[in-house]
Amino acid sequence: MLVSHFGTPAAVLNASMRDLIAVDGINRKIAQTIFHFKRSDKFEIASIYAKKQLSRLNRINARILTYWDEDYPDLLKKIYDPPPYIFIKGELSKEDHKGIAIVGTRSPTHYGILMTEKFTRELVREGITIISGLARGVDTIAHNTALRAGGRTIAVIGSGLDIYYPPENRQLYQKISEKGAVISEYEMGMKPDAVNFPRRNRIISGLSLGVLIIETDINGGAMITANTALDQNREVFAVPGNITSKQSHGCNILIKNGRAKLVETVDDILEELVIGNDRSAKIKISRNNINTQNLNLFEKTIFDVIGTEPIHIDTISERVNMPASDVLVHLLGLEFKNCVKQLPGKLFLRI
Repeated sequence: MLVSHFGTPAAVLNASMRDLIAVDGINRKIAQTIFHFKRSDKFEIASIYAKKQLSRLNRINARILTYWDEDYPDLLKKIYDPPPYIFIKGELSKEDHKGIAIVGTRSPTHYGILMTEKFTRELVREGITIISGLARGVDTIAHNTALRAGGRTIAVIGSGLDIYYPPENRQLYQKISEKGAVISEYEMGMKPDAVNFPRRNRIISGLSLGVLIIETDINGGAMITANTALDQNREVFAVPGNITSKQSHGCNILIKNGRAKLVETVDDILEELVIGNDRSAKIKISRNNINTQNLNLFEKTIFDVIGTEPIHIDTISERVNMPASDVLVHLLGLEFKNCVKQLPGKLFLRI
């Protein structure tokens, strides 16, 4: 309220008693507290602390972005409890307003790994920025896949920017800061306390148009993100899973209770996304079609039966009426041309 009235936090601190009292809702006691703060020892202590924080940020080539800065993310600004400031290592882009959060368990199954890679890769292909935490499991897989696909990715962490957690993701942290951004609302030196992460999750969903849950237990942190996203009026999507798998229990419950949309393809996500408040402003789906002119007749025939879902080599062999040994030779050619990817178990899918 005061910042809206005076324009900046500095202007609030520099305001006279008369100007402060003139603001609706500010009584003399509140005005006196504000007026005397800048002239107190507390202000001096706070100033020294702030200068130390800025110095530490400069040391790692990071910066602070306040709610009142022009490039503070619009989507985050519109949630009910946006952080007054965020610390950033890397750069935010105008294209990041088209962002999808991908979150899930720290211990994904083979199916969960495949689904994380599939949806991340296909969303990046559509120009979507990937947003996640930096935990082991789904978070890490989503970031790595986005980077390999040449996309932008943003990691929101629950510690200071100078703390690498988990420690094995230090190299990934650096790559993300070079190709996207690492963000935190916590001051430099803040350790990754467990209480930080549920609050951190509101930023993950707040930066996003929607949240995709890959695999999660009913009590997993991704469920907190899903609930936060719903509170923020964000779209929530979930990948259905094996009903006997603990890792899929949360996703299946979200779908069953109508709190998440079941997704099987990337189009299930894209058709729900809107930019701003205009629900007619759907994100344009623009396919990056493979140039099939570079494929020979056999490669073209095989490529046509491979989709974005994994398919076994024996199934391909049956559909193109060609021996599996010959199919494998042409599949290697398609891999070399970055048209398909081989998965464990002789499975193949389009890139």
